[in-house]
Amino acid sequence: MPANGNRPLKLQFGLINHDSRYLTAESFGFKVNASAPSLKKKQIWTLEQDSQETQVVFLRSHLGRYLASDKDGKVTCEADGHNSDCRFLIVAQSDGRWALQSEQHLRFFGGSRDYLSCFAQIITDAELWAVHLALHPQANLLSVARKRYAHLSADDGEIAVDMNIPWGVAALLTLVYLDGKYCLKTCDSRFLSNDGKLLTQSGRATAYTLELKCGKLAFKDCEGKYLSPIGPTGTLRSGRCSKPGKDELFDLEESHPQVVLMAANGRYVSLRQGVSLAANQEDETDMETFQMEIDKETRKCTFRSSQGNYWALVAHGGIQSSATEVSANTMFAVEWLDHKVALKANNGKYICIKKNGQLLAVSDSIGEDEQLTLKLINRPMLILRGENGFICHHKNSNALDASRSVYDIFTLQFSNGAYNIKGVDGRFWYVTSTGLVCSDGEAPEDFSLELLEHGRLAIRCKNGKYLRGDQGGTLKGDGHSLSSSALWEY
Repeated sequence: MPANGNRPLKLQFGLINHDSRYLTAESFGFKVNASAPSLKKKQIWTLEQDSQETQVVFLRSHLGRYLASDKDGKVTCEADGHNSDCRFLIVAQSDGRWALQSEQHLRFFGGSRDYLSCFAQIITDAELWAVHLALHPQANLLSVARKRYAHLSADDGEIAVDMNIPWGVAALLTLVYLDGKYCLKTCDSRFLSNDGKLLTQSGRATAYTLELKCGKLAFKDCEGKYLSPIGPTGTLRSGRCSKPGKDELFDLEESHPQVVLMAANGRYVSLRQGVSLAANQEDETDMETFQMEIDKETRKCTFRSSQGNYWALVAHGGIQSSATEVSANTMFAVEWLDHKVALKANNGKYICIKKNGQLLAVSDSIGEDEQLTLKLINRPMLILRGENGFICHHKNSNALDASRSVYDIFTLQFSNGAYNIKGVDGRFWYVTSTGLVCSDGEAPEDFSLELLEHGRLAIRCKNGKYLRGDQGGTLKGDGHSLSSSALWEY
């Protein structure tokens, strides 16, 4: 496993047929059809591979059941395990589309609307499926061959693949889906061209088809060549290969939040003085940046340094960045206090900032010295996905939709412990007196971010309530509690 300790993201996607409709697993009767015009929950499929034969795949629906085909070509999605009728082979086409062949019966899966079968002996347009990734589009990119991460190298005007740990905003890449192909967008909103240059506009040279090989991703350009890291710094560009080998394979990994923390003395918590943590620096560098990794079960958090070590509670309440493994003493409970946070260590005490800036977990209650300002640094471009879809501007009004299959990229600006959120047109989000969230504000309005769960945050409005998606799919600023409709992948 790479130094970041992350597992590759499970590949989830939608499959689009020749009529531009998505393969759908209905909630009742385990029926499948290809009728949906957009990618929502019922259209998301997870790819699982056979542990022995990696070319064999299983397609799992949102209900946890598997796509299967019998000898007569009848297609169902009822199987709750990997049986022989669920085994498919992906036959990738030159345009990036897939044909799915039943391994057992050697027939191809296709059709439209309610008329789906797996009985075709040859591949026609009706048996071809375009792949639309359903993961959150912001991730870190790991080269399988080099075991290094991609990042924007602004000085050289390229994406370099030479980072041990994906650190800082430069390591954040956004996958932009356009007409069945993908663009790679850097944190400064430029697109990777197949010659390795970064362009401000997307076009033919910035569009790639995704291919899967042994569960890894390959990016094929418009000339049929594949992206790979080239040269000593691993400049990402198309090489000579027209078949993907190990050098052309990548994993997408979840991008954890990275933060800087400022104490009441106006100084940043830092490692610059050694392993003991102290709030004594005026600059934000890698030594003041920490990665928050939130435990899925306890929701407690570890703080990891750019050297790969974790904060740990040591004797007499001291806090050092010295642990190489996660344990009870590296876990901290984060309490969100409007525009500040307090951190409780494993001894049940709050971290307090002493006069010399030293961090000690010795306090029983929260006062000024126990409060820190936490600033998220690696999401200047914000893409939010809720339980029913992405947040996107409403076509005919200034409101925001919270259940779309397409997303807007919003700008996140830090403002003294709070955040302002800016739309595509440079105007700001605000909440009306009726609780509607609008995106055409002239002046910035403060929101608080609470990084509550693994991969999900809540956004609190200045009225103290949470942003949530309502039943009609509209974004509202009237959530009283932290229900699932108020949590957003980011």
